[in-house]
Amino acid sequence: MVKLNKIYTRTGDDGTTGLVDGSRCPKHSARIAAIGSVDEANSAIGLAIVAVGSEAASDLTRIQNDLFDCGADLATPAEDGEDFGPSEMTLRIVPAQVEWLESAIDALNETLEPLTSFILPGGGEAAARIHLARAIVRRAERDMVALHREEPINPAALQYVNRLSDYLFTLARAINAGGSGDVLWVPGANR
Repeated sequence: MVKLNKIYTRTGDDGTTGLVDGSRCPKHSARIAAIGSVDEANSAIGLAIVAVGSEAASDLTRIQNDLFDCGADLATPAEDGEDFGPSEMTLRIVPAQVEWLESAIDALNETLEPLTSFILPGGGEAAARIHLARAIVRRAERDMVALHREEPINPAALQYVNRLSDYLFTLARAINAGGSGDVLWVPGANR
């Protein structure tokens, strides 16, 4: 369990931050950008929770916990030759977390009419907040891919954020009256 007695440590005053393995990393690095985007996505989901119903809030709270796992995963550099499998010593996103999202997407999608157009991010307030979280999750995914180009990261973590944006898109549609409240894109409407 984490215990924080003091919030400020002054160790980051030199522009670095500590990682799980005890090493220090520049705050402008790809790793910290990815961790920061995951944190921002988690905060956006927290904002969405206050506007959605209780069932969706429960699922979103579960996702917030998974995003903390993802942040811990990203804050733990891979050891040489690591296979990213389950470990009691290292907190990593695991395939079961990705599979849960896929099942949740499938269940939500069963209630929706197929899309006939792209949709604008909006509708009701709750759906708009979910769409904002989705866009931030997409940035987190881009930042994680950029990090992965520099050094290996857990493939399940990449899969998780990719599925998460799909889940949030589908959830926003479900919240928008099962898709009937979606705002459709009209290409070239204002030419």
